[in-house]
Amino acid sequence: MIRNQFCILKVQMMNVTLQWGGVYPILKYIPKDWVVWCPFDTEESNFVKLISKQNKVIRSHISEGKDFYNYEPTEHWDCIISNPPFTNKRKIFERVLSFNKPFALIMSNTWLNDSAPKQIFKEKDLQLLMFEERMKFMNDGKVNNKITFSSSYYCWNFLPKQIIMDSLKNYNEGVFNL
Repeated sequence: MIRNQFCILKVQMMNVTLQWGGVYPILKYIPKDWVVWCPFDTEESNFVKLISKQNKVIRSHISEGKDFYNYEPTEHWDCIISNPPFTNKRKIFERVLSFNKPFALIMSNTWLNDSAPKQIFKEKDLQLLMFEERMKFMNDGKVNNKITFSSSYYCWNFLPKQIIMDSLKNYNEGVFNL
């Protein structure tokens, strides 16, 4: 159990930055007067950099002692947008749904094969912003072209319809930085 907690903490503390291409598709769905909370993001996050050009952004990160599971900004916010760790998916989505506010979180599509999203979203309408291409991830500045899964924005009360298909080529390569 200690090893698992260490691995989770290590993943949460990594500076996971979504590259420009992966942020652009969600921008058009954010009402201009909304305040966006990015709960897994440092100042260097491209979520923070791009969204703050059109919306007020509140950001937090576990490396600053603001653990998503125990922290909520005291300042007013309207929605959550981020690229959370791909560990503890169920716990993450239960937490975001507990706020009863719209959200858009990047998550692997393989999670749809799990029973958890079916249980969690049984009474809530899951929305998906899906892409034709797989998002690419960077590690130590190098693009990993061997990603074996696709990812989407998993949303609730955020998109104009339940499933939207888009192409990352419309924005650029959709590269994430790990």
